[in-house]
Amino acid sequence: MGHAPVLSGVLGSTGERRWSYRAHGALVKLQAMLPFLAYASALLAALASITPDAKLVAAKLEARYHGAHTLAATFLERYSENHQVVRTEAGVAYFRRPGKMRWEYESPEKNLFLADGKTVWFYVPADHTVTRAPAKQSTDWRTPLALLAGDMKLSRICARVELTTRESPATAGNVVLYCPLRGEETKSKPTPRDAVDKQPATADESVYLEIAPATGELARVLVREKGVIEVEFRFTGWRFDPSVSDSLFRFEVPPGVAIVNSESPAESKP
Repeated sequence: MGHAPVLSGVLGSTGERRWSYRAHGALVKLQAMLPFLAYASALLAALASITPDAKLVAAKLEARYHGAHTLAATFLERYSENHQVVRTEAGVAYFRRPGKMRWEYESPEKNLFLADGKTVWFYVPADHTVTRAPAKQSTDWRTPLALLAGDMKLSRICARVELTTRESPATAGNVVLYCPLRGEETKSKPTPRDAVDKQPATADESVYLEIAPATGELARVLVREKGVIEVEFRFTGWRFDPSVSDSLFRFEVPPGVAIVNSESPAESKP
């Protein structure tokens, strides 16, 4: 049996020695490149871990939902006071342009919140009452989500939009946008460099949007008000342009149901 060529080139024919020299040179070059390759791998890993830009995430969110005339999703709503969950409800929400919403609460009891573009209604079948208010005067917690039934421009409701680490995403890999509502922003506006770290711990009214950065899908909305009140909405199973009738976004007062006029339907909920 013949001997394999060695790097020293002492054994074997002239052709074998030339091959061994080339192999040795390639090995030397590879060894020289190893630190660079390790650095490049670390750099790529670091770049992959960089959080997406807030404007890019916002643009993906807007693009994700802008094209649909009607949207539907399953939702879970949690209402908290002083960091304690007071109520948890679930159901299906519908959004239709321009400015219409329908929230069908199915658990723990059936009730309905409906915005028809001019009036908002909150109907509690068990109480035989419906609360009514002009849409422009509504201070209901669901109001920020009207952007899903509008032109999908966060600038319409947000004084600014920033990535935040103050609120952790409920789903790994998602990011959270901080959206102080227009007219509620604190006077001391943080600088761009310190915006994430110096966001107010308790704004008068702020909204946090949890988004899947790869798709722009809205996963969660957290509405925070003064008085340590929080309302959280989690969404799953988004449907785009489902086949639903226009009548779904109109409210007909059932016989025997009393109408209560109010400027804030949110206050009608315990």
